[in-house]
Formats: sequence, C-alpha cells, structure tokens
Amino acid sequence: MALASVLSDWSVHLATSPGKQMALWQQAAENMTVLSRFAMSSFGQLDEVQAPTKPKPGDRRFQDEAWSQPPFSLYQQAFLLAEEWVEAATTGIAGVDAADEKSLSFTARQVCDVFSPSNFLLTNPEVMRRTHEEKGLNLTKGASHFVTDALAALTGSAAPETRPFAVGENLATTPGQVVFRNHLMELIQYEPTTKTVHPEPLLIIPAWIMKYYILDLSQENSMVRYLTSQGFTVFMISWRNPGAEDAELGMNDYLQQGPLAALDAIQKITKSAKVHTAGYCLGGTLLSIAAAAMARDGDDRLASVTLFTAQTDFTEAGELMLFVNESQVSFLEDVMRDKGYLDGSRMAGAFQILQSNNLIWSRIKREYLLGEHSSINDMMAWNADTTRMPARMHSDYLRKFFLKNELASGKYEVGGHPVALRDVHVPVFAVGTETDHVAPWKSVFKIHTLCRSDVTFVLTKGGHNAGIVSEPGHPRRHFRVQTVREDDHYVSPDEWQESAILKEGSWWPEWTSWLAAKSGQRKSPPKMGQLLAMAPGTYVMME
Repeated sequence: MALASVLSDWSVHLATSPGKQMALWQQAAENMTVLSRFAMSSFGQLDEVQAPTKPKPGDRRFQDEAWSQPPFSLYQQAFLLAEEWVEAATTGIAGVDAADEKSLSFTARQVCDVFSPSNFLLTNPEVMRRTHEEKGLNLTKGASHFVTDALAALTGSAAPETRPFAVGENLATTPGQVVFRNHLMELIQYEPTTKTVHPEPLLIIPAWIMKYYILDLSQENSMVRYLTSQGFTVFMISWRNPGAEDAELGMNDYLQQGPLAALDAIQKITKSAKVHTAGYCLGGTLLSIAAAAMARDGDDRLASVTLFTAQTDFTEAGELMLFVNESQVSFLEDVMRDKGYLDGSRMAGAFQILQSNNLIWSRIKREYLLGEHSSINDMMAWNADTTRMPARMHSDYLRKFFLKNELASGKYEVGGHPVALRDVHVPVFAVGTETDHVAPWKSVFKIHTLCRSDVTFVLTKGGHNAGIVSEPGHPRRHFRVQTVREDDHYVSPDEWQESAILKEGSWWPEWTSWLAAKSGQRKSPPKMGQLLAMAPGTYVMME
C-alpha cells in the first residue's frame, strides 16, 4: 500500500511533466547511440571508444579485469547505463514528495540490482572462468551451500559458519561479573587491569537492537578491554532479549530499568558522585533522554555524555526512513500485535537491504556461483546473533522519534513532563561514521544544535559498526575531530568537515584522552559489586 501511494505520486507528476519525459527519451536515445559505438569499437569495427560510464564509487561488482573485455564489457555498460536511466526517471520530477522520491529511487535501485550481469553464471566472466577451471565443481559446492543455508533458515538453527564463535569462549571474554540485575538488563562490572583508575566510573549503554558484545568482541578489538587498560572502571548494560510477555514494555521502561537503575547501582558500588556515560545507536538516544530528564530534575550525577552513531534529531535519519511511514508503521504494529515483539530477522533483513550489493548479491555470487565459503569474522558472528524488540517500545520508537521527532522538538515526555536537550550542560563527545546508512553522520551532527554544552565531534572512517569497532592498530583508519564550545557560533557539517583536524589511526585514544581530561586524580580501583554471575552474564545467552 505504501509503495502504491509512492508510485501514484510519481506517475501522476511524470505524466504532467513533458519536459522530463523528453529528457528521458533523449537520454535513452543517447545511451543507445554510445552503447552501439562502444560495441562496434569492442569488436574492431570502429576505432577504440572509451567506455560510456563507470561503476559508482564503492560498487565492487565489476572489479575483475575480465569485465573490461567483450562481450562482458557490453553487459556491464548496458546495465550501468540502464541503471543511470532508471535513477534519472525516478528523481528530479517537479511536484513529487521528497520522501516518495527517495522511496521510489531506492526501490528501483533494488530491482535493478537483481538483474545485474554479475549475478548470473553466463554473464559473469569470473564465474565462467571458475566453472571452466573447476569443471563445474564450484556449482556443485554452491548448490550444497544453498541447501545448507536453506535448511538453517527453515529450522531456525545457527548458520554453520558462525559456529566457530561462541559468547564467553572467544567472544565477550573480558573478565568481569554481573553485579546488578532487573527484568530488562544485567549490569556487568569489568575487573580493573591497572593499579590505579580514574575515580569516575564509565557506564556504557548499548542498543537493544543488538547484543552488547559488539563492544567486547575478540581480545584484540574489544573496546571494553581497551578502556580497562587505560585505567577506567567500566560498567556495561546487557539487555534482556524480550519475549511475548514483554509486549507492553515501552521506552520509559527501558529508561527507568536501564540507565537510571544502572546509575543507582554504580554509585552504590563505587561511591562515586559522578559517572561518565556512553551510548551506542539507540542506546545513545536513550542516554540523551536520560541526560535531559536528569538535567531538568536537577540530577547532576553525569560527568560526561558520549554518543556513538546516536541520533537525537530524526529529520535526516538516513535510509531507514524509507521503511518508516504511517502505512508501514501501522502494518508493523499489526505484525507485532500477534507475537508481542518484532522478530530480529525482520530488522536484520532491513539492514541487509540497505546494503544489498555487499550483503546479499555479493554473497550469493561468492557462495552459490563461485562455490566459496566465507571466512567469517567475529563481527559477522555478532551480526547473526539477532535480538527482538517489544511491540510497544518499537512502536514508541518509530512514532515518537522517526515520525514525530519529539525529542528534538521538545515534546518527548518523561514522567508526564517534556524534556529538552537544551538543558544538558555536561561535556559531550559524539562520534559519526563516514559511510553510515543507519545513522548518517550529518544526522548525528545535529547534537550541536540541541544541547548547550561543549561538543567534541569525531567523524571516523567506516560504517555504523565497523567505524566504532576501530581499535588502535587497525589498518587504513583515520578520523577528523574538532570541539565546538558552548559559546561558539554554529558551523554546518560541511564547514566543520573542512576545518576539523584530520588524524591517522584509531579515534579510541582521542576519546580516552578526552575522558581522562574530564576525570579526577587516579586512585585505587573500587571493589567489585556483588557477584550474581560471571561475565558475560545470562541475558546475553537468551535466544
């Protein structure tokens, strides 16, 4: 129904735009002409003609050298020219609603991706070469991989390639213990690894769309392990994987039983008056709400606020907005009403579609046509460990943030009264990533316009997850950083990007230096809290 509305908006306005129609006819004719000349040149009937177009940056489908040789070069050029024409046909039409234009262009791009010559045996030179070399064994292997994956999907069992990784064995292995538990979360306190620590503990609030151990993957790329090595007392929230009985849990429940309950427990354990806080993705949005509510109520326990790819203003919330309108939210609510939660596979599917070339079609080619099995890494294993979301919470999230943008407009209520980020005066450290499809960095950057405090912003290489898990020593990493003081004039994201300092390497040391500067004199580590379970705890194991 949502797509039908989009198609109607597009078709009516295109039908009444003769200039646009003429331009599309002209582009189609020019494409046919240049493609014909390129074909004749490829087969020696004309002097050499340069390829009419090139793949877009980041498009890795046509990297093999054989794509530059006929007839595969013709398949590639015909597809790319058609793709460009479809993009022109679905954009730039006067009168079409901007959201409808984005939805239609995205949908058209997905349809085009299906018919890419890289997806088929007879039009992909890399696959044909492998088939010839292995005498078809690659296709036999591919069929076996397909059957294995299909059975795993039908039975709901773990994909075979994820089995070498296990939580508590080679994932989430930083020593620690669960020191507090309520219905929604377990609070993990990690053991100190230095003789002295900064007096202010650090509370990390991950998103419940994902499991917390994205920040404690393997030993070499664990943010938690790095933080403890830098003298920080780290606490981590591990969210419960909700079931049907949790259908009525909303955002306020996550606020009260999450960061606010954790702060109480941390202060009871450490006796510290101030606590550093960090929130990741949706966890960062929740932290922002908590900080605003605490500031409104005169609660000054926060030493600082750090936001990892977390949005507080949802007017430019990225390509996920393509899935969020009144029609689709209502449909999701009907789906969730049946089970009481949104199944993790639906959210995972949405994220995959946002990067279908890299996450869907390239995998199909690699595993089912080339017969290769992906060498999975720790992040891929974590990504397959999906979580559910309570029906009411997810409905609150989509309606109050994505559709109504209540937090940024000062209409979001906590305890029956609205909160506003302008009340937040503690130092803020915010991280955006260059290629984030979930929380675009320019959307994350909007924190500058909402809170009245010094904001240190980092823009780092990578996507929503890989940009955050960017440990020191990770190759080919860089970031930009700049602090905008509370009294400074506003600068736009583009102006900020031009003036920010470019640094090579991981942004983690930049953050820990910032935290250290906002901390007191180091002292002996606090005692561990009451042992309820050893890390990684029990909630993370819930399926």
